[in-house]
Amino acid sequence: MSVGTILLIILILMLLGAIPAWPHSRGWGYAPSGILGTVVLILLILLLMGRI
Repeated sequence: MSVGTILLIILILMLLGAIPAWPHSRGWGYAPSGILGTVVLILLILLLMGRI
């Protein structure tokens, strides 16, 4: 496994962890998962382009 693949897997797991599931985090909306989703999307594009 390359470093890019490992980084992508870790970020996907972080994205799943950012889903607001606890009562105190429901007011956050989609901000945490939206930010991580954007990072994962950028890394996926870079991975497909061969930059990582």
